Amino acid sequence: MKRAIAILACLCLLAGGEYVAVSKWAIKHETLNLFDPTRQRPVSVDLAVRRDYEMKADNGLWKLPVAVISNGNTVKNTEYSFLANVFAARGYLVASIQQDLPSDPPLMTKVGLPYVGRRGVYLRCEANILFVLGELQKLQPNADYGHLTLVGHSNGGDVSMYVAKQHPELVSKVITLDNLRVPFVLSNRLKILSFRSKDPHFKTDPGVLPTRAQAEADKIDIINTGALHTDLSDRGPDSVKGKIQASLDKFLSETASSELTATNVAEPMIANPGDY
Repeated sequence: MKRAIAILACLCLLAGGEYVAVSKWAIKHETLNLFDPTRQRPVSVDLAVRRDYEMKADNGLWKLPVAVISNGNTVKNTEYSFLANVFAARGYLVASIQQDLPSDPPLMTKVGLPYVGRRGVYLRCEANILFVLGELQKLQPNADYGHLTLVGHSNGGDVSMYVAKQHPELVSKVITLDNLRVPFVLSNRLKILSFRSKDPHFKTDPGVLPTRAQAEADKIDIINTGALHTDLSDRGPDSVKGKIQASLDKFLSETASSELTATNVAEPMIANPGDY
């Protein structure tokens, strides 16, 4: 058992080192300061793309898959580079959207209302995503905007799940990091991976997570990290980020659901059952 753990740790370190090297030399990061005139709203986007894949796309030799990352409340859109680098290394065009502004009302919880009263926030973020996609199509037409991968942390994860439910024709994958409010979309056409925290200050609402039977039927992968809620971002320790990167890379390589969940705890379909 100790040997297996040591091997897993080495693999995570190697994976983390690989993405650091790739991000330093091969991945281009660019900030877009967009403005939506319809809503009179600025929208900042951090773009990440591998230079060689971008050149292939520019020459019509590659169709860039598209991943959209939505930030968690109080976390900046630039604080998910450990995720963006995994996608970009695999040839994705990655757009990390700053979903909230300092001028926006604070995120409130209203018990008893659907999504604890946050539907308006999700609608605003949905509009941000659709606006950014429209702008990206002008900048990079050789990308696949019809099979989106939506990624989000905390409130951004709820946004991702909400948008996937509203636009099933556009979304093929959803990856969340501790979304707490919006129930998982149950569809065998949608691939879902969710990383959960073990944090007493952040509890998942009842009915958000699927039952074990639902998860198995729709091949939903749920991985319990044992990490704190906010550590599911660039702020987290390298050990946590490395494990998330390794699991995300497996997920993107079309690994079967059973192979991802085989290394988890015995009951992985509840919010906070144990260590990663």
